[in-house]
Amino acid sequence: MDELDQRLITILRHNARRSISEIADELKVSRATVRSRMEKLEQRGDIVGYTVVLRSDVVSMPVRGITLIEVEGRMSDQVVEALSGFTEVGAIHSTNGKWDLIIEIAVESLTELDSVLREIRMIPGIISSETNLLLATPRSTGARL
Repeated sequence: MDELDQRLITILRHNARRSISEIADELKVSRATVRSRMEKLEQRGDIVGYTVVLRSDVVSMPVRGITLIEVEGRMSDQVVEALSGFTEVGAIHSTNGKWDLIIEIAVESLTELDSVLREIRMIPGIISSETNLLLATPRSTGARL
């Protein structure tokens, strides 16, 4: 991926609905170049899709947090399977370091967050966890805020 591809991706992350003409003007290249680059990025799997973020995604679940989870031994698959059953868990990431998993949680209230965290801590194989609340999202390049 060269510098032009990276600049194109940055533009699309901020607003994937911009016209190819607008993008071409900003990048100072032809529309055919933009179209070709986008097609290549999609074919290589660098771009896997385009999405929309709805106001209801942010408003309906105003309490959001990131939970870091330490897993016992080889229980990771079982813990991931159990976490996958929680509708409040939006994403599960494996990671390195002290923590084995990072999960994104979205709920309607702090009371509901407390309840979900209590249930998560009861999953066999979870040794410890730490949760941080997301207070604001001044910038996001993902589909969820």
